[in-house]
Amino acid sequence: MSSRPSSPTARAFSSPPSTTSTDPELLDDIELFTTEYAFRRRELMDLINDLRAMGAEVLIELPSVAVIGGQSAGKSSLVEAVSGINVPRDSGTCTRCPMECTMSSATSEWSCTITIRTDYDSNGRPLPQSRIIPFGRPLTNKNDVDIWLRRAQAAVLNPSDPPHRFYKKNYQELKDFNSSGTLKFSRNVVCVSILDPEATDLSFIDLPGLVQNEEDDVIELVRNLVEAYIQKDRTIILTTIPMTDDIENQQSVRLARAADGEGRRTIGVLTKPDMLGDGAIGARRKWRDVLEGRAHRLRHGYYCMRFPDDAERDEKISRAEAQKRAIEFFDRTGPWCDIPDRGRFGVPGFVNDVSKLLCRLIEDSLPNIKAKVDELFDETTADMNALPKPPSLDARIEVLTRINNFCERFKEAVFGTSDYKKLAQRNRAVYAIFKPAIRSTAPEFRPFPGQAFEYSSVGDIQEVRDDVTWTNDPRVTPMALFDIRKVIHESTTWELPGNVPFEAKASLIRSFVSLWETHANACFASICEILNSVVEEFVKEHFGRFKALENHVSNCIAQELKTCVEEARQAVKDTLTQELSPSFTQDTLTYNNLRGSWLSHFRSYYNSHTSYHTGVPGGAQIEAVADPLRAVVQSGFEGLTSADVAKLVPGGSFEDEFVVMADVRAYFQVAYKRIIDHLPLTIEHTLHRSLSARLSKSLLTSVMSTSDFTEQAEKLISEDPVVAARRLALETRMKRLIDIKVRLSTFVF
Repeated sequence: MSSRPSSPTARAFSSPPSTTSTDPELLDDIELFTTEYAFRRRELMDLINDLRAMGAEVLIELPSVAVIGGQSAGKSSLVEAVSGINVPRDSGTCTRCPMECTMSSATSEWSCTITIRTDYDSNGRPLPQSRIIPFGRPLTNKNDVDIWLRRAQAAVLNPSDPPHRFYKKNYQELKDFNSSGTLKFSRNVVCVSILDPEATDLSFIDLPGLVQNEEDDVIELVRNLVEAYIQKDRTIILTTIPMTDDIENQQSVRLARAADGEGRRTIGVLTKPDMLGDGAIGARRKWRDVLEGRAHRLRHGYYCMRFPDDAERDEKISRAEAQKRAIEFFDRTGPWCDIPDRGRFGVPGFVNDVSKLLCRLIEDSLPNIKAKVDELFDETTADMNALPKPPSLDARIEVLTRINNFCERFKEAVFGTSDYKKLAQRNRAVYAIFKPAIRSTAPEFRPFPGQAFEYSSVGDIQEVRDDVTWTNDPRVTPMALFDIRKVIHESTTWELPGNVPFEAKASLIRSFVSLWETHANACFASICEILNSVVEEFVKEHFGRFKALENHVSNCIAQELKTCVEEARQAVKDTLTQELSPSFTQDTLTYNNLRGSWLSHFRSYYNSHTSYHTGVPGGAQIEAVADPLRAVVQSGFEGLTSADVAKLVPGGSFEDEFVVMADVRAYFQVAYKRIIDHLPLTIEHTLHRSLSARLSKSLLTSVMSTSDFTEQAEKLISEDPVVAARRLALETRMKRLIDIKVRLSTFVF
């Protein structure tokens, strides 16, 4: 025998509640019929019934008793015998929804109340809130119960019709009723509350009979419904087993074993013993082994029932008479009369034992139920706190407040005056990349005769050295003295002798300024990408709760952003155009200092040019430069004579070339310093600050320009359906949990 379980549920199921056994483990400490126990039992039953009516079973497992069995297994007869009411049982009729039956002896007169508890929609999905629908008037005549149960079941199977539509339908009308919305089965429950002074306090749920001669989807639907109930650890399984068939053939037995492998919460109810003929000696022997625990052992064993046959039902014998005849049958019929435990035969002992077992299960489960409710309450509270705050009651204020907060937040980000530093910092990082990119376009002048590639770079003067690291733009072509002389030559028109044409310097300036467009466009594209991401982030932050408002604002901002981007792009283009012409600076002090330094720098390197010679292909070496004519021709002058060379190289002087180099290189430094500040400021003002200035008016106009601003605002802040559904579900759960906690708080543990 297995060790005694320690969990509350296991303890409740640890021993069978037989009233006749002498085994100390199988006895309860309190007598069933004492006043104290009867009162406590009623309290426990009332508590669980109240919790179930609140829909607690959707959230937590409640102790329960489920009656299962195949069609024609005697399940309806068992329900009638236990409850004392008549249930639909004529040919072609079967239970198509669960029936929850609650019996209480706290009354002096018999009455019955029927309600419908709706926990699921027509597709079988749980509803956020259980609905308890009273069905008809309280009944005081047992003969009325049958027809009203049929009517209630019809109402459950036709959820699209109002329940009162079925109040006056007769048997034939109910049988013939079938609409396009009629369900074959339903998980919603017909609740039957019986007040009977002769009853034993008990609550059970009668599940639809397991069917075999139906469509596959119906068979599976019923099986799934049964499995959903009996797999719960706090459910006592009453499986009805007809003795006219082998126990191994019973689907209800197989399902019970699958859900309760140890058999600790399953009770077998053997039916139809009177249909075993005198010659069925082997079958009687097998069933005796089952009843006495030698075969198909269950922790709580089996009970054997004999119910009225058709003739006796036609006689309309009383409940007491039916029980009397059953006892007489078991007392005089072998082998049942030879079994010592007489509590295993007939309805009274069975009902008392099951009631006692259920009460023990409820008592032991209550601490865990309370703890689970507290846990769910805390979880639901946390989930509700995690949701965004619900919309303001005044939609106009909600919309205007969110727009104003968004615009203010964006303005602060643009100006860098808030805790949000990301926009300014990311923009500065892009501008920091733009700086060395422009620096890389500096002219590469090499103050040496001959070809530029024959000499290495002469580096920068001290005045222009900074912390910027760059790599020369590959589009920059190094230029030596004869390259500069060629530019001067090609620019000369009607200048007087000794005057270098300004166009020579202007063309060299244009050559590096023209390279800036690529770097400026790359900088601008990166800035726009950053701006888009920040705008999206802010829109999501301020309007993300309301999809309609978010979409409206996004579309409006997109239009303004597009306009600002085009204007800023044109401003960038204009800024670059201004650098092309005229070549101008008022920073004469810096310019002159740089010009002088570069002039000295170039002259100095020219005087030591042999130290920077790298050689030419084919071993031409320095003699290639010694021939002035050859050097000039290699620099691009063609068709020249010695006399021409003499004019180009008078006395070997390159003073004009040094001056041009120094002027252009000095101006690059001034223009470079100017553009790396001017262009970022242009972008900041024409893009970011311009957009910031426009947004408030644009957004407010877009929402207030309609004829009915209130209606427009209400549409815009309609909560996201997913969030709204989540909020409703949590609020409904919280209300249910509060009701459950209040009910539990009134119970003395």
